[in-house]
Amino acid sequence: MVKFLKPNKAVVLLQGCFAGRKAVIVRSFDDGTCDRPYDHCLVAGITKYPKKVIRKDSAKKTSKKSRVKAFIKLVNYNHIMPTCHTLDVDLKDVVSTDVLQTRDKKVTTAKETKKRLEERFKTGKNKWFFSKLRF
Repeated sequence: MVKFLKPNKAVVLLQGCFAGRKAVIVRSFDDGTCDRPYDHCLVAGITKYPKKVIRKDSAKKTSKKSRVKAFIKLVNYNHIMPTCHTLDVDLKDVVSTDVLQTRDKKVTTAKETKKRLEERFKTGKNKWFFSKLRF
């Protein structure tokens, strides 16, 4: 079978508290691990999407509206829906599976992920990824 769930692929989460949120695959585990014997992947996604910015907004208001909130999670393949989009954000050096062991590491990694996603948003590319799903 062809492996199409590769790193930097944009996915939509279908289950859990982040259902309907967009995420990016950081690393995939096609054969599972000893802890999780099923196919799963490490994803980093957006909890809070940026708001719409208009021309008359001040610089302070624009920067506030451009903020995102990120999350990191291990997700079963059955609980994600792949999309045709890819996201060229280098998260592999920041996000790893050992980050999820303690709360402190997870919080600091989520903050770094947030910075990188905000930088990507400000470039104006990947507009679809940073817009909220309407359903």
